Amino acid sequence: MLMKLFKIYTDKDEVLHKKAEEVSFPIDEETSKTMLDMVEYLRLSQDDEFASKHNIRSGVGLAAPQIGISKRFYAVYLDDKDKHYEYVLVNPKIISTSVKKAYLSTGEGCLSVPSDVPGFVYRYYKVTIKAYDAITNKEVTLRLSGYPAIVFQHEYDHLDGVLYYERIDKNNPFKKDDNAIEI
Repeated sequence: MLMKLFKIYTDKDEVLHKKAEEVSFPIDEETSKTMLDMVEYLRLSQDDEFASKHNIRSGVGLAAPQIGISKRFYAVYLDDKDKHYEYVLVNPKIISTSVKKAYLSTGEGCLSVPSDVPGFVYRYYKVTIKAYDAITNKEVTLRLSGYPAIVFQHEYDHLDGVLYYERIDKNNPFKKDDNAIEI
């Protein structure tokens, strides 16, 4: 069970503030291994004992810029309701969104943001993403809604150099949008 304990870059690091580059195919062996290690990192980060022992924070998503690689890919490992999401999306593209927005009632968090930044982050309630999945080695089209849609959009933002707190209304962080769905 030896896996890579990644150095997580923080919001003070430049790599998190710039647009990442497309991944070229075929994916080299080292990059491919890193992608799979990212999923394993997330899985183990959700094991309280492991996380505590290795002093890592629990996460459901991890984008390449967060580990210092300015490339367009991210890993997601989460359960929502009765569905398990485990992907490494390479060169993802959001191809459609709902008009309806959603937000997490508790606000969002991020492995790259060491201190909590309170406030609501409004994102699309539904999103369709097309990408290459490095786990199955296939093109995928994911139709997501609710919590998973929020997670995938949060990670997608990292590829464009955007951090979640940049989406919080500075003047009124808890401003309610009556048309948005609270998750």
